Amino acid sequence: MKRLALPFLAGPLLLLGPASLHASAGCCLGAGDFGLDGQWERPDAKEKGPKVVTFIHASFESSRPLYSELNKEFARQWSKLTGYKLTVTGSHGGSEAQARSIQHGAEPDIISLESPGIVDELAQKSALLPADWQSRLPHNSAPYTTTIVFVVDKGNPKNIRDWNDLVADGVKVITPDPRTSGRGQWNYLAAWGHARRTLGSDSAARDFVKRIYDATPVLNSSARGAADTFTRRGEGDVLLLWESEAYELVKQRGNRPLEIVTPPSSLLVEPPVAWLDENLGKHGNARVSISFAKFLYTSEAQEIIARFHYRPRLPEAAAKAKVKLPSIQLFTVDELFGGWSVAAQQHFSKGQLADQILGLADFSSAPSQPLAAR
Repeated sequence: MKRLALPFLAGPLLLLGPASLHASAGCCLGAGDFGLDGQWERPDAKEKGPKVVTFIHASFESSRPLYSELNKEFARQWSKLTGYKLTVTGSHGGSEAQARSIQHGAEPDIISLESPGIVDELAQKSALLPADWQSRLPHNSAPYTTTIVFVVDKGNPKNIRDWNDLVADGVKVITPDPRTSGRGQWNYLAAWGHARRTLGSDSAARDFVKRIYDATPVLNSSARGAADTFTRRGEGDVLLLWESEAYELVKQRGNRPLEIVTPPSSLLVEPPVAWLDENLGKHGNARVSISFAKFLYTSEAQEIIARFHYRPRLPEAAAKAKVKLPSIQLFTVDELFGGWSVAAQQHFSKGQLADQILGLADFSSAPSQPLAAR
């Protein structure tokens, strides 16, 4: 067998026969090198195969510009190395809408969603991927991170600098409903985590989070709806938003000049990537799909990630991209909540803490936004 070394893989790869094209348990455990797989993907193969290799990538809506660039760069590298064209079919939408579509029969090979909880739910409710899917790639299968920051009016007239300022008299907070929005859940956990770290107890954290929702004049069902409420309708004094999206929002501010406030500490947001084993088996494209997931950790991909104001796992990538984000102390879901699955069960399951807090909070519900906007 011939060996080829691919720059976006951990090492050299044996070129295997056609039988290896399917996603068997062995191929998808993440304990090996994935890349050129089988004679049909080799330009010099004796057996003629398809001239185009494909995989389907489903990602959350706001990552569309990022993954457009990443998909393009990976396809370029794949074509250069193999001589065969790679077509990546992108599907962009709200994470929960993507999950619902998958449960109803959509068959993406790779998914990049807002939170591990949504992927955990797919693993629990189907045979698409194993329960330990996060262990198959570095950093809990999150090739980049972001955090929660504050978007305020230019000049910061309410002098909002830290989480405690969100509950000051007269401050109105815009954040989506954590019962319906993945971004809303991250914001909720960030506020809870701050209060628990600074006030010392879950009881104090619960009171603090309730005060934030008491200061929320409109509770949208989606992050997009919350951003529209803040920027287009002019509601609120501060919008809680992912840092990566805040830069884009400020740039597109429209008639409301805005600026970003980075608090001294905030929650580490880790959007995960995963491959769906069952779909790779159906489509016979395990090697190229898993190679893409691993490609996201390479210096080339990390530099692209940095340009879109996400925080890359390789610090040198941000320097190379000439993007400098503010220093911030980050705390994690694992350290404060015992992991996403525990947090989801205790806070976001029906009747649990988020339901209890929001049942008591004093706010005006906004009209529901389409799931695709979440």
